[in-house]
Amino acid sequence: MLDRTDGIVADHGARMDGIYRSQRHIYDATRKYYLLGRDRLIRSLNAGAGCSVLEIGCGTGRNLIAAAKAWPEVHFCGLDISAAMLETASEAVVKQGLGSRVALAQADATRFDAGRCFGREMFDRIFLSYTLSMIPGWELAIDEAADALAPGGVMHIVDFGQQERLPKLFRDGLFAWLAHFHVQPRGDLKPVLEDVAQRRRLTLEFTPLYRGYAWAATLRG
Repeated sequence: MLDRTDGIVADHGARMDGIYRSQRHIYDATRKYYLLGRDRLIRSLNAGAGCSVLEIGCGTGRNLIAAAKAWPEVHFCGLDISAAMLETASEAVVKQGLGSRVALAQADATRFDAGRCFGREMFDRIFLSYTLSMIPGWELAIDEAADALAPGGVMHIVDFGQQERLPKLFRDGLFAWLAHFHVQPRGDLKPVLEDVAQRRRLTLEFTPLYRGYAWAATLRG
């Protein structure tokens, strides 16, 4: 089920639609080679029966479908600002026979109303996979996610790191290429998460992956 929600940031949504209107058809086939750590995140969800899970920035629905298959007793929700990506996600969810277990909504990650989108205010698990590097005001998206995290819940994040243990030539080339798609790895992700954890009394775990190619983090209530 796809719900288009009012109040999204039109400029960013239009920009994402412009980038991915055509690319969405080949997105999953190409991104699997460099969006590393996504399946690791899905395995770590530890989502049992009755658990509610939200993905922020669900894109084509690839992660939601993989997670729904990995955790068959769980209901999943996903939001994204791009109508084009959500169209692809909706088609993929239905094709996989998961329409009754995966709900989708169009919303801005930096200011969304989970109750309006999904009829649920809080979630036991929330994850953001290679999303923060594409969101203007990404710090707000983390706070919004924390607002929607149920007591005792866990937020999972994986995104581009700073390539700190990889050759500088590789790093410079990757960052230049990502910039063409309005993707900016967040070098200050860890201190921002530390601030959120302190303010909200959450426990932070922060792990560089693949020599710093990606960073993984969890915030636990």
